[in-house]
Amino acid sequence: MLLRQVCDTSVAMAEFVHLHVHSQYSLLEGAIRIKDLCHRTNELGMKAVALTDHHNMHGAIDFYKRAKELGLKAILGCELGFTFPMDRKLNPRAGDKNPAYHLVLLARNREGYKNLIALVSEAWLEAGPGQTPRSSLEKLSARSKGLVVLSGCLGGWIPQAIMQFSPETGLALLGQLRDACEPGSLFVELQDHGLFEQPIVNKILYEHARTLGLPVVATNDAHYLRREDAIAYKLLGCIASGMTLREAERHDHGSTEMFLKSPEEMAQRFAEIPEALSNTLAVAEMCDGVDPTAKPMLPKFRDADGRVVDNVDEYFARLAREGLERRFEKFRKLGVKFDEGKYRERLEEEIAVICKMGFPGYFLIVQDFINWAKRNGVPVGPGRGSGAGSLVAYALGITDLDPIPYNLLFERFLNPERVSMPDFDVDFCMLKRQQVIDYVRRKYGETSVGQIATFQMLKSKSVVRDVGRALGMPHAEVDAIAKLVPDPVQGKSVSLAEAIAQEPRLKALYDEGGPARELLDLAQKLENLTRHAGMHAAGIVISEGPLWETVPIFVGKGERTDEQGNPIPQIVTQYAKDEVESAGLVKFDFLGLTTLTVIDTAVSLINKRPDRTEPFDLSEVSLDDKATYELLQSGETTGVFQLESSGMQKLFKELKPDRFEDIVAAVALYRPGPLGTGMVEDFVARKNGRAKVEYPHPDLEDILQDTYGVITYQEQVMMIARKMAGYSLGGADLLRRAMGKKKPEEMAKQKSIFIEGAKKNGYDEETAARIFDLLEYFAGYGFNKSHSAAYALITYQTAYLKAHYPVEFMCATLTSDLGKIDKLVGTITEARAMGIAVLPPDVNESDRQFTVVYEPKPVPIPKKIRYAVERDPYRPRIRIGLGGIKGVGDAAVEAILEARTHGPFKDLFDFCARVDIRRVNKAVLEALIQAGAFDQTLERTGASRAQAVAAIDQALERGRGAAKERASGQMGLFGTGEILRPAAGYPAVENWDSAEQLRRERASLGYYLSGHPLDRYANEIGRVATVTTAGLGELRDGSEVTVAGVVENYRERTIKSGGRMAFFELEDRHGRVEVIVHGKTYARLDSSLNRDTKQTLANTLFREGEAVLVKGKLQIERRRDEGDEDETTEERPECKIVLNEVTSLAEALKARAKALRLELSPPMVNDTRLQALRTALAEHPGKCPVQAVLRIPEEGEVTIVLPDTLRVDPSETLLARLERIFGERVAELR
Repeated sequence: MLLRQVCDTSVAMAEFVHLHVHSQYSLLEGAIRIKDLCHRTNELGMKAVALTDHHNMHGAIDFYKRAKELGLKAILGCELGFTFPMDRKLNPRAGDKNPAYHLVLLARNREGYKNLIALVSEAWLEAGPGQTPRSSLEKLSARSKGLVVLSGCLGGWIPQAIMQFSPETGLALLGQLRDACEPGSLFVELQDHGLFEQPIVNKILYEHARTLGLPVVATNDAHYLRREDAIAYKLLGCIASGMTLREAERHDHGSTEMFLKSPEEMAQRFAEIPEALSNTLAVAEMCDGVDPTAKPMLPKFRDADGRVVDNVDEYFARLAREGLERRFEKFRKLGVKFDEGKYRERLEEEIAVICKMGFPGYFLIVQDFINWAKRNGVPVGPGRGSGAGSLVAYALGITDLDPIPYNLLFERFLNPERVSMPDFDVDFCMLKRQQVIDYVRRKYGETSVGQIATFQMLKSKSVVRDVGRALGMPHAEVDAIAKLVPDPVQGKSVSLAEAIAQEPRLKALYDEGGPARELLDLAQKLENLTRHAGMHAAGIVISEGPLWETVPIFVGKGERTDEQGNPIPQIVTQYAKDEVESAGLVKFDFLGLTTLTVIDTAVSLINKRPDRTEPFDLSEVSLDDKATYELLQSGETTGVFQLESSGMQKLFKELKPDRFEDIVAAVALYRPGPLGTGMVEDFVARKNGRAKVEYPHPDLEDILQDTYGVITYQEQVMMIARKMAGYSLGGADLLRRAMGKKKPEEMAKQKSIFIEGAKKNGYDEETAARIFDLLEYFAGYGFNKSHSAAYALITYQTAYLKAHYPVEFMCATLTSDLGKIDKLVGTITEARAMGIAVLPPDVNESDRQFTVVYEPKPVPIPKKIRYAVERDPYRPRIRIGLGGIKGVGDAAVEAILEARTHGPFKDLFDFCARVDIRRVNKAVLEALIQAGAFDQTLERTGASRAQAVAAIDQALERGRGAAKERASGQMGLFGTGEILRPAAGYPAVENWDSAEQLRRERASLGYYLSGHPLDRYANEIGRVATVTTAGLGELRDGSEVTVAGVVENYRERTIKSGGRMAFFELEDRHGRVEVIVHGKTYARLDSSLNRDTKQTLANTLFREGEAVLVKGKLQIERRRDEGDEDETTEERPECKIVLNEVTSLAEALKARAKALRLELSPPMVNDTRLQALRTALAEHPGKCPVQAVLRIPEEGEVTIVLPDTLRVDPSETLLARLERIFGERVAELR
């Protein structure tokens, strides 16, 4: 109400339209879901509604479609920031940068929509990444046609001028704003949320409007749906700010009135100025309800010379036919038998369909950037999705899997009976994918190419944690509730309502009421709201002109520069992938696949082998290679694409694949649906002869024989429908889709068509109905064979590389894992299990990344072969790269490689004399030495790593001297540049013990390499631990586990209760896992310490490098890597352990020890060592008996039980002392 007066006027017949509404896309500032907005508007009897999110139009198309479904007029708009020409006298807040004040812009018509998206886009482009988008009065004036402008809320330009300066200032500025707008399109906005300033400002605004002849309009600046949602909206603000609700309320003097009010509620507020209500209807009448959708629009295709191709159909057909001829040439070269007529006939059929549907331009654009990638050394996958079923795609080089031998169907990709855009998903090498995107930008123009928006939502688990933190609830309590929410299934989050229904423990907590119920109720109000906008990992759109002529854009994060180093904005469409296609843009998916990078690296390494005379071409290897299938059957498929999980390894061991079709089928079957039906077990039994191969009907044998009678693929459903019921393949694709959607009416219709068609082909009704029911059942589980076959080819290729070139393949895998310590540790462990030596970095042999080193000439193959790799006469080993050492950056690596071109380094001193020590400083040298990079040079002099570290200052001094000599122009003998100096020696210092050397090694590499602190317990850990880190992901969430490992990266933090909690990484020889020590456990462990000795958990139980035994509860969250949308990819388990108990590993083993066993050989035994042994045992008396096992070559072993007087306390101190006497791995507890 204008003057805060209560009005008794009847409002029963009030009419009103909301023109200022914020949805979930006002990113943590709006709590209204688009769907709910439309339904609530309809419930309240309003015929139109506007969407005016802050700075963006993310929700416009979804809003338009949902409003249209309900018969509502959707008014598209935006509340955008504007800077205005105000000097410091008028605007003390201006400073060097004018602040942005909001105006509400609404699109009246198509021209207004175009101007609106241009204004919004330009605001983002001018602001840049991370900045608040802002426009200007000048830009508004230039693009005002077709726009309705509302003057904004209290934070707007005019209200701020009134409040900060004077009503007269506000009047003058309102006049400026009127002059910038199209005549009759500016409305003075009045709001009443019960805020103190609003009655005063509204009165002045109303008077100004009358003075200037401007209409007024009432809005409610709605940020949430109902009055009772105000608390949830405040919590949303807390999520954005990081404050708790209590903290926020100390600063918040806001309103609880900013909801989607009914016309009656608005009429009560604005009873004194009814025209403010009726004018909302006038604005709605002015707006056409612009349709932001459009038919697909492709950019014009340009040839290699940049000329627009006029007759795309003819050009496309010619390229396809020429491409098929090239495929024929390769078939002939490889001796492949093929039916030339069959290929030509199918190619022409596909060309005709593609031209009739108007898609040649799309195929040309895709083949252009794919073939550019191949010509420029960017690895491209053989295909992905249903596109692999197109022979035209194969001929054009878009795919590299021949669809004909595998019965892949073109109609599964492009159906002439269901017109929709084709969609090629293309896999590129992860490291080089950006090169292809940059090529597309250069070809079509920077402003015409953009990435697609994607949105991070407040999903069930995360929103529970967010709301719990905002409510100030204890972390442990909130975490426990969040953990009860089931993990996503196949990437789809389980809603909180579903979680409460499915999880009895969560339902019990909810039913109890109290804080848990409040938390879950409030979390459900915010669930699936939008947290923030980002860039889709793969989606790219290309337009003929600037993108913002078609869709609004924003500027994403990520720096790009042109050739001159000037920044280039990262253009991103404000619409997500589905909406951007609705707007008429065509999406191209540029996916990054790490496996392609691994393959590319492996092939490059293979071509560097000393015995390689011809380039290796992986595309030419036979798909019938015996060694490859033996590897697959063994289940030893770590590193093999799609076969790294224990479940896949188990399937392949049971399946025993011996042909490519078996791999295709296994990839298709290993999914949650088929795994839960018994299909997989049936398939395996039939393949291996344990069950009879039967067909639903004898006529279907040719369709189902490759899958042993099991309907496995969607394409088989289509082929059966064609064969039995006379469907065209296009019609069969429609049938397949209908079966997938399971709509009863459509299924009844399709069943009738199928039965009638089958009867015409001579089948009885009972048989036809039975087959239809069978198809309907399997259609729910059948997989796209084209995708499965294309990805099975990558699986086969990686298995081939591992079988034939294991060292090169594992080296490539390690290179791809660089920076992912967990994966590196596992891959190194796997490589060593294969008999592959993984050597430390070396200043004379290492490159930047992992490399393979060979013997210069073939060496004899040993008579006894333990590992397949030993059959290689060049003895390949993997050498760790210099770039994998912590603290050794690119500049230092470059300096080392440059200096090494003049010959190998003799020692540390020669190294420092020759490298650029400005780039290779003391810290770099220390990291190199600790990682073992100087070991080979040290071995020649008998020096140790400890001595080398002690010599760094001396070596650097020599380096500085050498640099001065080079700078002064001194040259060595005969002008070689080598200056002869007196030899330098390493200082005499005490060597590091094995524990210290390993600690320093890990500090430099990030992992243990030459050994592991657990090595001394290798034969004993299994007696106390239940699992290794490698096996955690195979267990159930909530399992009780006992894991042995080494404490790394221990840290503590204070919790809100005032107590402490801790985190650390537990590392064993297979990997690492995060361990959480919650507050109560921390307090219990801490209370057991001896305060008199200043003990803390950090310097006792959790000391860095301490070997411990952890007991606790396993927490597993399964997720896919970001950007991975392929449902054949298994979700990756992320494991953590919540600690219950911890003890020293040595103490745990000691408590179970029945004997201390010493394993000795004759060279290790002499009088001095035996005396040292007796002394050591005598100084550690206890109850544990001691056994000495003497291993005598060719005679066996002799076990000596030492007398009871030498029984010991097998402490860590004693074991370390025995190691110093005899060497490592001599003593173990039994």
